Amino acid sequence: MRVWLKMLMVLGLTLAILVPLLMIGGVIGERQTYRAQAVATVARSYAGAQAFSGPALIVPYEDTWISEEKDDKGVLKRVAHREQGRWIYFPSKLEVEGEIVPRGRTLGLYKVLVYEWQGKAKASFAADIPANPVAAAGTTVNGIARSIGKPWLSYAFADVRGLRDPKLRLDGVEAAIEDGQGARDGGGVHVRLAAPAPATQLKAQSELEFVLGGTESLALVPLGKDNRFSLRSKWPHPNYGGSFPPSSDSIGADGFRADWRVSSVATNAQRQYAAGAVLPSVALSGRGEDGFDVAADLGSEINAVQITLKDPVNVYSQADRATKYGLLFVLLTFVGFFMFELIKQLRIHPIQYGLVGLALAIFFLLLVSLSEHIDFGLSYLIASVACIGLLVFYLSAVLRSLVRALGFGAMLVTLYGALYGLLISEDNALVLGAGLLFLILAAIMVITRKVDWYQLGAPAKRADVPPPLPPQSPSQPTAPSQPDAPAGA
Repeated sequence: MRVWLKMLMVLGLTLAILVPLLMIGGVIGERQTYRAQAVATVARSYAGAQAFSGPALIVPYEDTWISEEKDDKGVLKRVAHREQGRWIYFPSKLEVEGEIVPRGRTLGLYKVLVYEWQGKAKASFAADIPANPVAAAGTTVNGIARSIGKPWLSYAFADVRGLRDPKLRLDGVEAAIEDGQGARDGGGVHVRLAAPAPATQLKAQSELEFVLGGTESLALVPLGKDNRFSLRSKWPHPNYGGSFPPSSDSIGADGFRADWRVSSVATNAQRQYAAGAVLPSVALSGRGEDGFDVAADLGSEINAVQITLKDPVNVYSQADRATKYGLLFVLLTFVGFFMFELIKQLRIHPIQYGLVGLALAIFFLLLVSLSEHIDFGLSYLIASVACIGLLVFYLSAVLRSLVRALGFGAMLVTLYGALYGLLISEDNALVLGAGLLFLILAAIMVITRKVDWYQLGAPAKRADVPPPLPPQSPSQPTAPSQPDAPAGA
């Protein structure tokens, strides 16, 4: 029964260690919140998550007509009407490309990843302008006269504060850029064109070069009939998102390159733009657990391709993932203690279990605090060496053997090494974690395969002892022993 009580004690202590682990998890959560606030602060002072849309060709027109209507007294009068409208045309071919240059900004303890996109957008238009609804020019009774205004090419940016040095050429000639998107709300630039004649085709070739600063993510809207996007960067950790995956991409130590080909039949971007949908990063609000933006209202967001420069050394997300394995570390260490106590007949006090569990828990707090100041890998090494060294020194007395303590230290080195491999291998973390658990379980089963648990759990048997001799009276002398009489005497 003592074995089962000990097992319950080990289980209770393991659950008790959850309290400091949860407290450390709370500290990590607070630090993540502070980092998100730092990202928001940098975005306010620099530029937020960016999106680019355009160009779209907007052609305004105004219809006027006179109708004959009766007034309240039944008198027939002529009433003038005026109605304004616009036609929206999208590029027959849209090519957007450029290099994303990453940069880092520091706010207190926190590093925020920003970038500059050296972008270029080429577009071709062939817009068929409708004919006037009436053949005769001028105003006629019950007829409509239409006047076509000066159209404009409209480019939209999610955060126009990051826009620098825009240069626009129309049909090879540099054009004057005006602020805003024209008559459409939102940040951007536009350029005016000459008013076209009715029943003609307006052709235009536009090329916009610019530098756009932003924070972490960039989205491109496929407004053309045939859209071709190409982005490249020296940052080796891209995260593709949005409505369309890249048609081709390459990622290496020297950076990445991604290409998209999107047809208008595969997206609703044109219809969404005409309906007034907002750019992707404008519709984003809040930040996820990795510090990246998450969409708050996907219904009002226009279709786009999106890329995020992911920070692979986000110390808080990695530390949070590490703490999820903290309970497993404590449990495996306690199981090792339990095996030594049963097989080697050692006595380990519950307080000694608890101290070792707290030392394992403090490792995660050391990891977070150190990684705020130095590289995460170096922080992991320092914290693990400190905790393992302390435990080996302590266990040499608890286990009454330096060799046993070093054996436990080797086990912990293996566990911490495996955990670090899980943290740096995000894509293979699940399969590596499952394999690690399988190996640990297999090792425990191999070590204990010959243990007689019934024998360990049974009370110790007492050895047979001969009954004691009756006491003799001191007044009666002991007779000397007589030799046996010879046979036949």
